[in-house]
Amino acid sequence: MKEKFKLTALERSWILYDIGNSAFILMVSTLIPIFFNSLAGSAGVNEDLYLSYWGYAGSIATILVAIIGPICGTLADRNFKKRIFLLCAAVGVAGCALLGFAPNWLAFLAIFVIAKVGYSASLVFYDSMLPEITVDSRMDTVSTMGYAYGYIGSVIPFILCLVLVLMPGTFGLTQGSAMVIAFLITALWWTGCTIPLLRGYRQTAFVEASGSPLKDTFRQLGRTFRDAKKEKHIFLYLIAFFFFIDGVYTIIDMATAYGAALGLDTTGLLLALLLTQFVAFPCSILFGRLSAKYDAGLLIKISICAYTGITLFAVFLMAQWQFWVLAVLVGMFQGGIQALSRSYLGKIIPAERSGEFYGLMDICGKGASFVGMTLVSVISQLTAGVTLNVFGMELQNENIAVSALILLFAIGFAVFCKADKLNKQRVGLK
Repeated sequence: MKEKFKLTALERSWILYDIGNSAFILMVSTLIPIFFNSLAGSAGVNEDLYLSYWGYAGSIATILVAIIGPICGTLADRNFKKRIFLLCAAVGVAGCALLGFAPNWLAFLAIFVIAKVGYSASLVFYDSMLPEITVDSRMDTVSTMGYAYGYIGSVIPFILCLVLVLMPGTFGLTQGSAMVIAFLITALWWTGCTIPLLRGYRQTAFVEASGSPLKDTFRQLGRTFRDAKKEKHIFLYLIAFFFFIDGVYTIIDMATAYGAALGLDTTGLLLALLLTQFVAFPCSILFGRLSAKYDAGLLIKISICAYTGITLFAVFLMAQWQFWVLAVLVGMFQGGIQALSRSYLGKIIPAERSGEFYGLMDICGKGASFVGMTLVSVISQLTAGVTLNVFGMELQNENIAVSALILLFAIGFAVFCKADKLNKQRVGLK
């Protein structure tokens, strides 16, 4: 049993990239929205529109990746995976480093969109490497360990950045220069954690191309869509993923912005989300170990139900202590649902076409994130200044906006149950 959890050198290199890019996404969830709020506030942007603008920027980034992801994924299956992965990661790292030099809030959002596109696109190729760097029997474990170590490893540069930003005067820095250094530290960390994977990974599963790579790519992309529709268990799984991952990504991307919009203490928000990382580490490992004993489909269903409850709790969030509780609850299930969703797809698709199908998964994931963030942003903007009295509690427009995510979790759960049933029938399980 112990041997099963002993990682190979290639598996360790693959996990290390998660540690690197997670430092950026932790910044996206914590310091970056707060820094944007400061830039926007100093430029006279209406506070009621802050959450909306931040959500729109995230929506633009995700829809761009949803468009280019499948094309890049199909190209990757032509033995270009490593090169395009390097390009996307480089764009993400460069964008991260440049964020601190943005002259105004609008330029900051533009650079952020570029960095987020690079980060998200690199994950299409990174995820599609999973069937190549390990075997089916270890896939759930390796996938969950990637998220687990990503959570805990990203804390190392983040704590250094947090100290700089919260106590800039101690180091003879201004708030702005501290943020510049924080972005550079994150970019360097991301770069260092990417190098071992670039050195060790060799694409072993790919589709032979006979004609123009670009023409073959669009031809193959059309075939992938058709094949996904024919394979009903894959098609329904991707639809389910579209809905349930919506709330997960929206909560991750907008947690700090949501808390700040509700007027909660900034330092408390940052420390609470730091706690999320510490909680997510052992819980992700636990999900990996549970997947060796229990069906991954069952664990995904449990996680979807848990996130539905978390979202309902977030709707009534008003005080700082409630945000701390929310941070713990998110940490308990965040890594598990993401990791098992990734490995679940890897086990039901052909390895040589993993780039294509993970590209489709990215359409669903990023498309859902686009819908979720746009939905929250639009409802928040339309209900600006509106309050509702529910069970004796005054809900602000931000609380009202978040409630829309509950429906999406419910739809995702129902469709996933059908997809999981079909998959079990396909492999002869009850």
